[in-house]
Amino acid sequence: MKKKMTTVPFQGTAEQEKQLHALIAEHCGTPGAIMPILQKAQAIYGYLPIEVQQIISDGTGISMSEIYGIVSFYSQFVLNPKGEYAVSVCMGTACYVKGAGAILDRLAAIIKVDPGEVGDDGKFSLDATRCIGACGLAPVFLVNEDVYGRVEKPEAVDGMMKKYME
Repeated sequence: MKKKMTTVPFQGTAEQEKQLHALIAEHCGTPGAIMPILQKAQAIYGYLPIEVQQIISDGTGISMSEIYGIVSFYSQFVLNPKGEYAVSVCMGTACYVKGAGAILDRLAAIIKVDPGEVGDDGKFSLDATRCIGACGLAPVFLVNEDVYGRVEKPEAVDGMMKKYME
């Protein structure tokens, strides 16, 4: 699939921004508070777009480069929004050796979204993830909370994805 840059505009609400400012005010000046601020900000917005990082930087006096360094280092932080259907393919060792790469490629072709991106319509996002702890079901992928295991052939995902495509 040809790589395209998908840009989903930031759609934060006034209520979310109010919550974020209250959060920053609550923790401002407390040593080591940046991690709880970032974690709770992500809970408010679902991810940490540049706009949210800027508000946190302005409110805490911590530089944007330091904030970006933190959110890009820790895997718990998400920089891009997820689709209505967040598709994740386990790329842990057991899944990888049993063909997870081909499953990822097949899913990308079906939903027309490259790994690490969300579709223009916001319906699907696709991620290659670390081990999800279901090695006995390898290879495994998830659609939101639905787990699909023992996906023997890449073509098998076609039927599994049908209900999400409608």
